[in-house]
Amino acid sequence: QVQLVESGGGLVQAGGSLRLSCTFSGRTFTAYTMGWFRQAPGKEREFVASIRWGGYSTDYADSVQGRFTISSDNAKNTVYLQMNSLKPEDTAVYYCAAKRPPPARATMSFEYDYWGQGTQVTVSS
Repeated sequence: QVQLVESGGGLVQAGGSLRLSCTFSGRTFTAYTMGWFRQAPGKEREFVASIRWGGYSTDYADSVQGRFTISSDNAKNTVYLQMNSLKPEDTAVYYCAAKRPPPARATMSFEYDYWGQGTQVTVSS
């Protein structure tokens, strides 16, 4: 069974940076597509970024393109989300997700099979 454990959330001022981590266990990490989603109060969960093929392929939401970077450390079975130039509208609970093999582009929450518990990111203005 796949387990995902997120860490790294917190409170930061607008313009600041945070790095989220998600540790994967239970299966072969590089066979999975890994994604980050977020959900703000009163809003639907939305796609942020995804990574597959051991880090060779990534996708980003338009709202974070150029500010956020998704990466993976295959030796540590960990995926990261580096968030720079944070804005108040980035405030949300951020979730790590894993999609079963084979690796494929996936930007919708229903495409993912496993989810972490979420970590709060709050950006103050």
